[in-house]
Amino acid sequence: MTANNQITKIVRVLVVEDEYILAINLQESLESLGYSVIDIADNAEDAIAKAHELRPNLILMDIRLRGDMDGIQAAEHIWNRLQIPVIYVTGHSDKSTVERATLTSPFGYILKPIKEQELYVAIQTALNRYEREQFLSSVLRGMGDGVIVVDPQLHIKYINQVAEVLTGWRWDQAKGQLLTTVFQLIDEQTQKPTANPIVSALQKETTIYLESRVLLIAKDGKTIPIADSATPLRDNNGVITGAVLVFRDDTQRRLMEERNLADERARQLEIQVVELQRLNQLKEDFLATTSHEMRTPLSNMKMAICMLEHILDQQGILQSEPPAASWSVNRYLSILREQCEQELDLVDNLLYMRIIDADFYTLELTSINIQDWLPHVIDAFQERAEARQQTLQVSVSPDLPPVISDTSLLTRIISELLNNACEYTPVEETITVNAQLVTSTDAQMPLWEIIVSNSGVIIPREEQSRIFDVFYRIPQSDRWQHEGTGLGLAVVKKLVQYLQGNISVTSTEGWTRFTVQLLLRLE
Repeated sequence: MTANNQITKIVRVLVVEDEYILAINLQESLESLGYSVIDIADNAEDAIAKAHELRPNLILMDIRLRGDMDGIQAAEHIWNRLQIPVIYVTGHSDKSTVERATLTSPFGYILKPIKEQELYVAIQTALNRYEREQFLSSVLRGMGDGVIVVDPQLHIKYINQVAEVLTGWRWDQAKGQLLTTVFQLIDEQTQKPTANPIVSALQKETTIYLESRVLLIAKDGKTIPIADSATPLRDNNGVITGAVLVFRDDTQRRLMEERNLADERARQLEIQVVELQRLNQLKEDFLATTSHEMRTPLSNMKMAICMLEHILDQQGILQSEPPAASWSVNRYLSILREQCEQELDLVDNLLYMRIIDADFYTLELTSINIQDWLPHVIDAFQERAEARQQTLQVSVSPDLPPVISDTSLLTRIISELLNNACEYTPVEETITVNAQLVTSTDAQMPLWEIIVSNSGVIIPREEQSRIFDVFYRIPQSDRWQHEGTGLGLAVVKKLVQYLQGNISVTSTEGWTRFTVQLLLRLE
């Protein structure tokens, strides 16, 4: 036994035996086998203390000891705290004692009287098992994944350090607990409990992978995204003895996945922006070319109509007899002229919208005396209003100071609003234009406003918010239904916004009012 002696001399054994003579005999047997007995204890408390102090490689533990604590309790405490293997050496083999001892997963169980050869085999078997388990445990502890081992009834038999960190449960707390207590899973989207893969692995007797987007609820209530798999464990006969669950924190992978997805979305958005810019440029080019190409023949047509009217007038056809003939000629010439002017207005509005949308227009800010400017703009519509038997009135508040703005845009805005007012105001109704300071205290900066009102026209409340839409037509309104709003009001809104103002419409008590509010910029 010389070779074995060289191997086993380094094995340090603590003997726990309450009968002194038996303890001495056991020490002699161990030393004859080449083991080193570092001390003898006769009670559980002393055994625990010596185990903590001396850290033996192996403990031979009697079950019946002096004091309140027996050897089984001492062995369980030592293994849980120090992971030192214990072999029970006892004269008791009754069922209850054996069952209690088995629950502590001992490394051996030797009945007295002890035979030296049986003692040697038991010790060597225990040391070999302990070495294998420690190697496996060190591998599992060193893994980056959490590992949980359960028996067929889902009681936890092992949990490594990573699993302790992720679940918040220590090994001594988790041991023997049901897996569903320690390892709770919920669906990330629904926040409802989801099936544990170990249950499926045991039922289907195969490896089961966890579905994506699953969260682990740790002991402190925090949730952790995880990915894992479960595999059944089998003994040498192929019988399933439990299952092992391997899982990891999936946070970083998901963050990387989300970053990649965000990058891909950003690339797609960039492509869409470039394509949108290209389409917008095509639209701008089309509008510019088409508008100019349309304006030239329309201008020529308007000129031709005027020349034709002049020639017919010189030849006396417009005053010819019978009167019905001359009336028909005049009527058709008037229709041609009005339609031509409408088309020219449409083309002009398209050009204006293109210029404003493309931000090509440069504001020419000047000082404007509203008391002089506004009546001058109104004068151009007086003859038209009189022809329609409408009353056109203008009023400018005397306390309105000269303002800084773009004369051209302001003139265009008021002209479009007056065009609409003259066109849609019934005969013998009134059109008013008022300019004044805004007295509201809600505005952060001082404002001034121009209000164009006309009587005899009501715009339904539900249609008022859409009156500035391109080519919008108010339902159930004969005049507006046939001709629509065209581009005039749409252009007005864009021009007002370009001047950093706002426009609104109200229609109550037989009056419709368009209110343009602008910042009061003074000299």
